[in-house]
Amino acid sequence: MAETIEAVSRSRQDGSIADEELLDAYSSAVVAAVERVGPSVVHLRVFEGEGGRAWRGGGEDDARSSGSGFILTPDGFVVTNSHVVAGSGSIEAILADGRRLPARVAGEDPDSDLALLRLPADGLCAAELGDSSLLRPGQIAIAVGNPLGFENSVTAGVVSALGRSFRSAGGRLIDDVVQTDAALNPGNSGGPLVDARGRVIGVNTAVILQAQGLCFAIPSNTVSEVASALLRDGRVRRGHLGLGGQNLRLSRRAARLLGLPGGTALRAILVERGGPAEAAGIREGDVLLAFDGEPIDGMDALRRRLVEDSIGVAHRVTVLRGDRRLELEAVPRDGA
Repeated sequence: MAETIEAVSRSRQDGSIADEELLDAYSSAVVAAVERVGPSVVHLRVFEGEGGRAWRGGGEDDARSSGSGFILTPDGFVVTNSHVVAGSGSIEAILADGRRLPARVAGEDPDSDLALLRLPADGLCAAELGDSSLLRPGQIAIAVGNPLGFENSVTAGVVSALGRSFRSAGGRLIDDVVQTDAALNPGNSGGPLVDARGRVIGVNTAVILQAQGLCFAIPSNTVSEVASALLRDGRVRRGHLGLGGQNLRLSRRAARLLGLPGGTALRAILVERGGPAEAAGIREGDVLLAFDGEPIDGMDALRRRLVEDSIGVAHRVTVLRGDRRLELEAVPRDGA
């Protein structure tokens, strides 16, 4: 498909093809991609919990909210955004073939704004995950979802930029987010962003309402990692130090002397009693400079290092206490 577009583009440069044919090649690529991923896209309707109105197998009760998702595995696992299903009492999934099925939350990770649902069905058409590390700005990006309840809506644009960051509802910074100008609206959340071959390259998750064409998707490689953890454990395990911190702005001279090119460090303002930070000897007021030799320029930088592999492993933490630089050893525990 991409090869077809490239061939048409070369012909267009040679003056041997009309504008209409070039448009048709682009349209064909989008149509083929949508036809490939379309059977995997799910419309989600979320209802209130106990005491509220809930879905009862196809009734006419109004949903509290709606969103999108896509089938990850043939045996009924569906990916969506955590914020789409947060606090749900019951969830109805409307498949591309019109079937309406109850869905339950199999696991969610608010820190990455991803959730995994389970449908009582088998033999479903699963989407293919692409490799988001191979994305390039300017390539085709196609969003499929259910904006404002309009099912199976398609918008197309390009990958506008890579490596963006934004905060999830839980406050954690999500890194390497894909920026696209494929139009998104409420209800697109949780739906797939796909490439010209219909492979999922991201999960549509956010828009900047005051702007036009500024939309964001969680990259497919993050989706793969989080979904694997949710399938295995029902949650994502992260390291926990028992430390509350505040970003500290440094003078240019101090930053240079301390080896912090970003000009900021992390001051410990709360050390949990009995926690790993206290056990390591970290005190309130200490300034954290590095974790295993890597500079710590704020709370987000520390969180990035407290991944699952950090749990139960001794790590070297460099702190500044007064005018003394100390090398301490901390062993993060499971953050659950």
